[in-house]
Formats: sequence, C-alpha cells, structure tokens
Amino acid sequence: MSPRRREILALGGWSFSILPADIDEQPLVGEDPRAYVRRLAEAKARTAAARLAPGSGPAAVVASDTTVSMDGLILGKPADPAEAFEMLARLRGRGHQVFTGVAVLRCQDARLVAEVCATDVAMRAYTDDEIRAYIASGDPFDKAGAYAIQHVGFHPVEGICGCYPSVMGLPLCTVTRLLAELGIPPANAVTEACGAGPSRPCRVYELAAQRS
Repeated sequence: MSPRRREILALGGWSFSILPADIDEQPLVGEDPRAYVRRLAEAKARTAAARLAPGSGPAAVVASDTTVSMDGLILGKPADPAEAFEMLARLRGRGHQVFTGVAVLRCQDARLVAEVCATDVAMRAYTDDEIRAYIASGDPFDKAGAYAIQHVGFHPVEGICGCYPSVMGLPLCTVTRLLAELGIPPANAVTEACGAGPSRPCRVYELAAQRS
C-alpha cells in the first residue's frame, strides 16, 4: 500500500498493517477501466487474504487499485521518463476520469464486497518545462497517469468533480461504507476526519454534512 493510501486509511481510526499482494496488473483485451480496477482490487484482496494463517488474521482485508482513463485508453504507471512525458502531455489542458476500485474481504467467512469510485478530473495547461521538472523529481513513476493530484510543486489539476481522496488512491467514503456493510465501523467520525486530512476538504463530504 502506498504512503498516500496509508495516510487516508489512518483517518478512519482502524488498526491496520500492510500485506503486499503481487498480481498481474495487465489489462485484459477490451477491458474497460471500471471493470479493470474492480478486478484488480478483488484479486489483491483475495491474494492477500490467502497469505494469512487461518484464525490469526485481521477482521478484514482492504485492497484498492486506481487507474486513469482518457480517449478510451487506460493510463497506468509510466515505465520510464519518455512514457511519463507522453502521458502528461496527453492529459494537459484536458479532462479525464480516475477510477478507483475498492474491495473488502471479511476474513471470518471470506465474504467480499467491492465498489468503484469514478471522478472527473480537469488538468491545467502546464508547460513542457514543468513536465520535465516534475519527471526529474521522480514522483510520476508509481502513479497511474504519471501524476499525483496533491503534488505541491507541480499541482497538475485545475479542478475535479467527485472524490479527491479517490484520485489520491483511496476513497475513504467507499472504504467506510464497505467495511460497515461487513460489520466493521470506523473508530473516527470519517466526515470530519477526511475534511481535516492530508489533501484538502472533500466537497462530497461537505455536501453530505450540510444535508445531515
């Protein structure tokens, strides 16, 4: 689990540890991004759960996967600087979607629930020199679409419609809902925690709080 996902998950107050789940992340032929991230999240959850000793594991395994989609293409993590530049140039000044799949597997009975969060993202018209400086920082290489929405130096995103934490890699609202469905509520008040979190106040949560 990436540091940004750990930071987001910690806001819910759950006690958790990290268990790697190495799987083949290659998209299937003709697979759309929504199905792709859901499939990978579910595969990660099952792979991680299979590594646990019976009766000695956690209450549940939470797994997620994020991808960027534009023009019908799935933009994963860039393999090298040239691919990172190509992705960022393609995204520049345009809109795209970020899909994050979340899967939660309850260990006592292997029940699995999953959901996909989709967010519309508009990128600003950054320059080629800004792309090169960002690539030189090394930040793009472990991120779908070759960018981090929260990067202060590059700040690539002009605006979003949807869930900010999901674009970072983990929609806390979705995780909370799925865990609650399996009888594992958060220890913290998630709405307030997310608004005070590592990114910025979440508009989805602000609107939910206004209605409550």
